[in-house]
Amino acid sequence: MPSPLHINIDGVSFSYPTHRVLTDISFSVSAGKVTGLIGENGAGKSTLLKIISGTLTPDAGVIYTPPITGFIAQEISLPPEAPAADVIEEAVAELRAIESRIEDLSGKLDNPAAAEAFDRALAQAEESGLWDLDARIATVLSGLGLAEVSLHTPLREMSGGQRRRFALASLVLRPTDALVLDEPTNHLDDAGVDFLIGELNAYSGPVLVASHDRYFLDQVAQSLVDLDPALSPEGGDGLPIHQGTSFSGSFSHYLKAREDARHRWQERYNSQKQEKERLESRARQQESDIFHHNTSKSETKSAKKFFADRAARTQAHRVKSALNRLDVLERQAVPPPPQPLRFQGIPDTPITAVGEPIVWTRGLGVDQRLEPLSMKVQPGEQLLILGPNGAGKSTLLSVIDGKLPPDRGEIRIPEDIRIGRLNQDDYWPNLAKTPLDIVGPIIIELGLLSEAQATMPLHDLSLGQRRRVSLAQLLAQPPDLLLLDEPTNHLSLALAEELEHALDSYQGTVVLATHDRWIRKRWLEHPRARILQLEPINASLRQP
Repeated sequence: MPSPLHINIDGVSFSYPTHRVLTDISFSVSAGKVTGLIGENGAGKSTLLKIISGTLTPDAGVIYTPPITGFIAQEISLPPEAPAADVIEEAVAELRAIESRIEDLSGKLDNPAAAEAFDRALAQAEESGLWDLDARIATVLSGLGLAEVSLHTPLREMSGGQRRRFALASLVLRPTDALVLDEPTNHLDDAGVDFLIGELNAYSGPVLVASHDRYFLDQVAQSLVDLDPALSPEGGDGLPIHQGTSFSGSFSHYLKAREDARHRWQERYNSQKQEKERLESRARQQESDIFHHNTSKSETKSAKKFFADRAARTQAHRVKSALNRLDVLERQAVPPPPQPLRFQGIPDTPITAVGEPIVWTRGLGVDQRLEPLSMKVQPGEQLLILGPNGAGKSTLLSVIDGKLPPDRGEIRIPEDIRIGRLNQDDYWPNLAKTPLDIVGPIIIELGLLSEAQATMPLHDLSLGQRRRVSLAQLLAQPPDLLLLDEPTNHLSLALAEELEHALDSYQGTVVLATHDRWIRKRWLEHPRARILQLEPINASLRQP
C-alpha cells in the first residue's frame, strides 16, 4: 500500500459518453513536492482532478490520496448570501475548535485525564500556529489581493475573480494533508502569484496543480505530467506516445526534454531515410553492377555460363533481401517529426524603406473603454501591450483592425498594409467545416493537427484544436501587421513556446496583448520589442 503522504494515480482511464479523455494514467506525487499537470484544453486535466477529488469515478484504475486532501476546481460554488467572513471562518473552524477545547479544559486541570488532554491541545495549537491565526488570515487575504474587500460583503456582490480568490484563501488556511489545484493563478495578479508560489513551496504535503501559467510552473513545480501525447514516434527511444508522460524538474527542464526528444526523433527519421535509399538502390542493382570482369577471348562457353549463372543468383538474392528489408522498414516506419511552427514567408512591406509608421494614433480613445492614446508603431517592431483588466487592450486591437470605430482622436494605417488578428476566443460561423476545408494541408505539415483531426468537423474538435486552426490561418498567409490578443489561450504549453519562437523570426510587425507573465518576462530579450503600458479607465469619467 502506498504511503498515505503521497498522491498516487495508478492506471486511470475515463470516457465521457461521446469520447475517451484519459487512458492508463499513472504517476505519483511525494510529500513536500509539487507536480504540475499540463496539456491543452480538452486533454483531460480537469477531469483527472475531479476523479482524484472523488467528483467523478474512473472507468479503470485506482487513486490513493492522503486523508485530508484539499481541492479547488476551476469553477467554484459557494453560498451566494454568505459573507466572506463565513467562508474564512469555516476554513479555520478546526483550529478555532482547538482554542475552544483549551478554554474548556483549562478549568478542569485538577483531573489528570483533563490535564493530559489540555497538554495535547496546547501542543496542537502550537504546531498549527493557532496563536497567530488572525495574523495569518490577514496575511493570506492581503497576499491574494483581498485586503480591501470587506469580510461582511456577501459573495453574490463580488466579482467572479474575488469569489475565486476567497475560495483559494479558504483552501490555503484550512489544515490539509495534500492539495489538488485546478488553475489556481486565474484571477491573480503578479503579487498574488508570487504569494501562492511561496505558500506551495513551504507546504509539507504533496501538491498536484493543473496550470497553463508557465512562469508559475517554472517557479513551483519539481516535476510535470503532460497529458498531451509525448513528442516521440511510437516505441521510439523508450518514450511512449500516450498521455501522462512524466518529466522531472521545472518547466524549463521540460522544454529542454521536449527539444531533446525532437532531435532524437529527427535523427531516427534521417537514419531511416538513408537506409531506405540504400536498400532501394540495392534492389535496383543489375548483374553488371555486381560482377565487373573482363572476358578474355580464350574463355570457354562453360565458364561464361558459370559466371552468368552466379551473377544471376547473387543478384536475385541481393534484390530479394533488399526488398524484404524494405518491406520491414515500411511496416515499422518512423514518421517525420512535426516541424516547429514557422511563418511561410516574409511580408512585402514597402513602407519599411521610407520609415513611415505602420500604426499612428493621436488622442485615440473609446468612451469607457480606452483612455486617449498617442503612439507610433514602426514597421518590424514587436509591441507588447500591458495593463490591468478593463484598461482597453482588446479595445485598442479592435480599433487598429477596423472592427471598432474610435469615439475621439485619429488613427492612420497605410492602405496597403495587410492586417491579421488572433482573437482571445475563436469564432467559427460554420462548425461543420473541417480544418482541411479552411486552411488546407499546411495544418498537417506544421504538426498542428493529425491527418485524422484535420478531416473532422470543427464541432468535434476541442477548443485547443480549434485554436490551432486559427493559428494555421495566420501562418499560411502572414500579414504585414499581426495582432495577437492572448495568443496562448487554449494552447498546450509546448505549442505556446513554439509560437513565441516563430515570432522571433517573423519579419512583420506584431502588436500583442497578454496577461502571460512568461511572455512578459522574455519580451525584453527580443531586439525589436517595445512595451506600451495602458492606464485603467478613469472611473470619474465613466458615464452612469
